[in-house]
Amino acid sequence: MPKLIILDFDGTLADTREIIVRTNQEAQQRMGYPITDEAGIVATVGLPLRECILTMYPELPHEAIPEWIKTYREVFNELKGTIVPKLFPHVKETMEALAAKGYKFTVASSRGTESLTDFLREMGIAPYISYVLGADDVKLAKPHPEPVLKTLEAMSFKASDALVVGDMPVDIQMGLGAWAWTCGVTYGNSNREALVAAGAHHVVDDFGEIASLI
Repeated sequence: MPKLIILDFDGTLADTREIIVRTNQEAQQRMGYPITDEAGIVATVGLPLRECILTMYPELPHEAIPEWIKTYREVFNELKGTIVPKLFPHVKETMEALAAKGYKFTVASSRGTESLTDFLREMGIAPYISYVLGADDVKLAKPHPEPVLKTLEAMSFKASDALVVGDMPVDIQMGLGAWAWTCGVTYGNSNREALVAAGAHHVVDDFGEIASLI
């Protein structure tokens, strides 16, 4: 039975869809590139920012990426005070109940560590998180298993004792690559069919259902 729960953040713990879409579109406008529609932006959720940009603009010169990332972060900082992401239903109470039973929670996200840590603190769930791993903490991001492998090493757990929870196929692929258990959530940025196709051991429609899996 898994005792370590490795969580994605965007689309799994918190509904950050609006701020991600708005930030991307404003950054695209400022950089003078065609605006990507919401579906195109959401399809990149779970990838590091650099990979998101290159997915939307494959022909983008690599020397332009640092300026693009700088612009994205400036826009994000401008918007985060007015577009405030919220936890999905039953996240905090489920984490609280499971933590009281001895389960450990960590976060493995493609979001930058500073932004990730700020959100966890502001949303009141930081006390339940034993280890936070952001995009700048790994060399190889999702779907590569490095984030899970690094977490397992830091927490001294075996893969068979870990459950990776995420809303995107890359989360499932990351967990499977590390030989951990996996659970997809349907309320985020993907859907049941894509999560099943990625090989998820479990798929749930509500975060609270995770309690019945462990």
